[in-house]
Amino acid sequence: MFRRFSINYAIFSMMMDSFCIIMGLVIANQLRPLLSQIPGVAPIEQPVDLPWYLYLVFIGIWGNILLATSTYDGRLNVHIIDEFTSLTVGSLLAGISLAGVLFFLYRDISRVLYATFWLTSFLLLLTWRSAARLLLRSPVGHLTDTRRVLIVGAGPLGRDLLKRIEGEYPSAIDFVGFLDDDTNKIRQHKDVLGTIDKVRKVVTDQDVQDVIVALPARAHQRLEKLVAELIDLPVKVFLIPDFYHLALHKAAMTEFAGFTLVDLRAPALNEYQRMVKRGFDLVVSLLCMIVALPLMGIVAFAIWVDDRGPVLFRQIRMGENGKPFKMLKFRTMVKNAEQLRSLVEKVDDQGNLIHKTPNDPRVTRVGRFLRRMSLDELPQLFNVLKGEMSIVGPRPELPYLVEKYQPWQRTRFAVPQGMTGWWQISGRSDRPMHLNTEDDIYYVQNYSLWLDIQILIKTLFMLMRGKGAY
Repeated sequence: MFRRFSINYAIFSMMMDSFCIIMGLVIANQLRPLLSQIPGVAPIEQPVDLPWYLYLVFIGIWGNILLATSTYDGRLNVHIIDEFTSLTVGSLLAGISLAGVLFFLYRDISRVLYATFWLTSFLLLLTWRSAARLLLRSPVGHLTDTRRVLIVGAGPLGRDLLKRIEGEYPSAIDFVGFLDDDTNKIRQHKDVLGTIDKVRKVVTDQDVQDVIVALPARAHQRLEKLVAELIDLPVKVFLIPDFYHLALHKAAMTEFAGFTLVDLRAPALNEYQRMVKRGFDLVVSLLCMIVALPLMGIVAFAIWVDDRGPVLFRQIRMGENGKPFKMLKFRTMVKNAEQLRSLVEKVDDQGNLIHKTPNDPRVTRVGRFLRRMSLDELPQLFNVLKGEMSIVGPRPELPYLVEKYQPWQRTRFAVPQGMTGWWQISGRSDRPMHLNTEDDIYYVQNYSLWLDIQILIKTLFMLMRGKGAY
């Protein structure tokens, strides 16, 4: 089957990418004489005579880097933003790598020609992928891009599965219906086709290709009989164990000593996403340091002049996976602020602890200004460089507050904790701890490089407004 997450489509993608890279070099070479009219560009009268092996080198290096960055893995790039992020990162790495290779292999390509080639090729790669997605979502694409799926179990697990299928694979799945032994569900829901013992008839009559068993643990004794009834039919059978709710964030399958195990503490970010996020953190933090270092010197002097106390404040916070670390901040409170914590803490009507107030008496004059402009957070750039924090992520929480968390709230520790995050752009300190945890979990479940960039941009606007920070 020719699907966007099939092997055939991956091979087709590699062929299309190779063609786009060749065309990018050809187009750039033909455009090069026309670019001579731009001021500062060396004039040439005709295209450069490029050796044939250069095309193979460009295809080989760029293609292999896209392969290494999982650009061809359709299951990791279900959403367009994920695929374009993978493509962008891979193309940037390919551009740097090819420039290095050309330095040693073939120096007759000018910087203008090379830049034009990279940009043209990248636009071609984006264009054909966009066109392919539109085609696969069209009626023509649907004819060859669907699998007929039957779900056994119409309970919460099965319904949640259907919701996710419809959200992530709208053009890849043709949902046939549910089977369930609950007679009330059969009467009340039209998509429940009957009891589980009718599975063979439904699979045959409806031309089902995939059967997904989403039964609660108490009903798994039916599984052996169900599989036996389908054993001679050309249908795939998948099982969703009813213990995924025990996972911290998500579960993953792994092999150990010949057994298949379920990892209930699987990381929220795969290795590729972690690499991209760490690279993004290093680039952004180093760029920010150019402006931040002189500014930090001024802030440190202002704090010292204000009350002659320590400039930096080191506080234990909970990082990724609940690991404690010392978070750096500029001191904005009086020296004995921790001993005066009881003056401002209170419990709201729902029993949630509120530990920040707009008129905290412990905050100094300079500290109030620093908080409003979030300048007290600047030293955390050093935490980011050390790898203890990220630029974007859930806000590192105080240990005594984490002790009050319910189990579901600990999901926020599945990713690196950040200087800014979804909570900050949704209201910052105007929203109490028991609400920002849900915002953090939303970020964990929807992480992408583009989301990090969006949050960073919105944070800048929030800082300029000075709203919600105290």
